[in-house]
Amino acid sequence: MSKRLRSSEVCADCSGPDPSWASVNRGTFICDECCSVHRSLGRHISQVRHLKHTPWPPTLLQMVETLYNNGANSIWEHSLLDPASIMSGRRKANPQDKVHPNKAEFIRAKYQMLAFVHRLPCRDDDSVTAKDLSKQLHSSVRTGNLETCLRLLSLGAQANFFHPEKGNTPLHVASKAGQILQAELLAVYGADPGTQDSSGKTPVDYARQGGHHELAERLVEIQYELTDRLAFYLCGRKPDHKNGQHFIIPQMADSSLDLSELAKAAKKKLQSLSNHLFEELAMDVYDEVDRRETDAVWLATQNHSTLVTETTVVPFLPVNPEYSSTRNQGRQKLARFNAHEFATLVIDILSDAKRRQQGSPLSGSKDNVELILRTVSNQHSVESQDNDQPDYDSVASDEDTDLETTASKANRQKSLDSDLSDGPVTVQEFLEVKNALVASEAKIQQLMKVNNNLSDELRIMQKKLLGKDAN
Repeated sequence: MSKRLRSSEVCADCSGPDPSWASVNRGTFICDECCSVHRSLGRHISQVRHLKHTPWPPTLLQMVETLYNNGANSIWEHSLLDPASIMSGRRKANPQDKVHPNKAEFIRAKYQMLAFVHRLPCRDDDSVTAKDLSKQLHSSVRTGNLETCLRLLSLGAQANFFHPEKGNTPLHVASKAGQILQAELLAVYGADPGTQDSSGKTPVDYARQGGHHELAERLVEIQYELTDRLAFYLCGRKPDHKNGQHFIIPQMADSSLDLSELAKAAKKKLQSLSNHLFEELAMDVYDEVDRRETDAVWLATQNHSTLVTETTVVPFLPVNPEYSSTRNQGRQKLARFNAHEFATLVIDILSDAKRRQQGSPLSGSKDNVELILRTVSNQHSVESQDNDQPDYDSVASDEDTDLETTASKANRQKSLDSDLSDGPVTVQEFLEVKNALVASEAKIQQLMKVNNNLSDELRIMQKKLLGKDAN
């Protein structure tokens, strides 16, 4: 962290002391209990990171800290803070409330339904309102007022809006002005560092021309965020973008075995996907990597006797109502992949992303190959969600999908050359750690069942004692 949390900092949702998690796209700090609810909402609602045990790009953490310190939480609780507003008895959660249903219902209303956000006057054409807000955002990002820009984004401004008169996007403006924290905020809400202005220049070009070299380097990292995160998940290293290395392709430890025919067919099918479908698959795998890594941090930092319960476990990716049921089913099936299968899928995606970026004609697609390099946050722009979002297990299915055919049926063994100059990177240690984690999770579930049984026996004994006392 760039600084130690001050004792005055409290959870944005329940005001509990010493919050240890952050919601990146909301600009808030949250406690363990409230974080358990945030995780169940999905990354399209709240992107959570542990403040101490998760790697942070320094300027991203600085952006969240600045928003928190400048009162970003008032955006999400506007009507609760307005004495003129009557919320039918609505109140903010407090630390003594139970996680379920009290805190969970409040957090879902606050972030999923945006029940307390300031509403604009109704207009016949919502697109006009969004365009006006986006133009305001375009002007505001040249300053350092992050809270104003977050408020505009919460009301519907588009981070990737192309200004028809100016001929560029808000990220171009922030980059020219050297506003690195504004660039971080815009990227979280979907701004693409690879977007060209009317003259063919990108935000990276703007930053370099303005002498903002740290910002230019960070924008390149954001542009490759998806593939960087996948590579780091397997081998704990990231490419050296400064020296022109943009990909790391890890190598399986058991690479001496030949690919099966089914595995070869699956790889060929992956390569034949259109760039649009390949981008969606890569984003889904990114979300699954985030879920698995966050689970590992969660299990390592919680008091298992009180917090690790079935109500705080996120067994697979929550439903995103913006996606089709087929895609949501495929996303959830990623959780079924064992460590080896998932590592193989990640390596396949990294390898094919590099091939597509280099312009190989194998797939025969005419789509823009740079799509896959966009920051994964493109799919996570925060918008108002339907109030009747289904439980995510309602779309879990046993029927096969193209995603399973692509990556998991064959328990494949494969080898790909590494881009690292100091030799290939294996994932043997990764597999050992993941297997140990799976065993730990199973042990926790077993202990939970034993605890429940003991609780039942204790209640029976208490009833018997009460009966004797009554006699």
